[in-house]
Amino acid sequence: MSELPDYTPPRVWTWDAESGGQWASINRPIAGPTHDKELPVGRHPLQLYSLATPNGVKITIMLEELLARGIEGAEYDAHLIKIGDGDQFGSGFVDVNPNSKIPALMDHSTTPPTRIFESGSILLYLAEKFGEFLPEEPRARTECMNWLFWLMGSAPYLGGGFGHFYVYAPVKIEYCIDRFTMEVKRQLDVLDRHLAQNAYMAGDEYSIADMAIWPWYGSLVLNIVYEASEFLDTESYKNVNRWAAQIAERDAVKRGRMVNCTWGDPASQLHERHDASDFYTKTQDKIGE
Repeated sequence: MSELPDYTPPRVWTWDAESGGQWASINRPIAGPTHDKELPVGRHPLQLYSLATPNGVKITIMLEELLARGIEGAEYDAHLIKIGDGDQFGSGFVDVNPNSKIPALMDHSTTPPTRIFESGSILLYLAEKFGEFLPEEPRARTECMNWLFWLMGSAPYLGGGFGHFYVYAPVKIEYCIDRFTMEVKRQLDVLDRHLAQNAYMAGDEYSIADMAIWPWYGSLVLNIVYEASEFLDTESYKNVNRWAAQIAERDAVKRGRMVNCTWGDPASQLHERHDASDFYTKTQDKIGE
């Protein structure tokens, strides 16, 4: 391993606003709003404020899957939150999510309206509200919850650990990349061993556990996030690849990936979604037909 410059942590850490790499402008050690800005409210009861990062995609996939099952109450407006511009620090957004992270959801079908933040909480809320994608039998439900919470504890090692130091850090640090690469490969092995015995994360049925895990680990092996599939040798995880490819072919997943997306192929971007017909303005080919 190459030598690193000596560094002794100070007795009291102070914030250097110029450090932090690509996302330095939105990183800060304090919470709360930076400016006053009300959130828009569309015509549907469910109002989503998000961006098509893996955490955001979890929710748009869930909503599109619910709509695909004919659940009209799952109709939603998806408003774009530009995290690079600091939209998540507006007063309206902070009122919905005091943690200033996407996604955030308001359910106006309740009195008063219900705020839901943290992607795992939103998935669980929607599953319970509509009675879909969450097993009812206690053992199966617990297995689903096991994997949902596995994702919530594991993904920060992939995103904030591996993804940050491999892609976004201003300096490539061998120790950090090695440490988080080792952990991500361990996690992929956990998934691969489990999926060798199961069609989906909670067994034979597609559930919110799959919707939570796929945008991170499915996208990783499909080279959608971080473009690190060769570096991580993701082809060797055969069962994860089978599962990832299977879910990627679902029409609701294709639609969910488009919502609030602002990068890549323009035809795959739907900056905001207010009606199902919005998807069909992008290309002449209708998704799902």
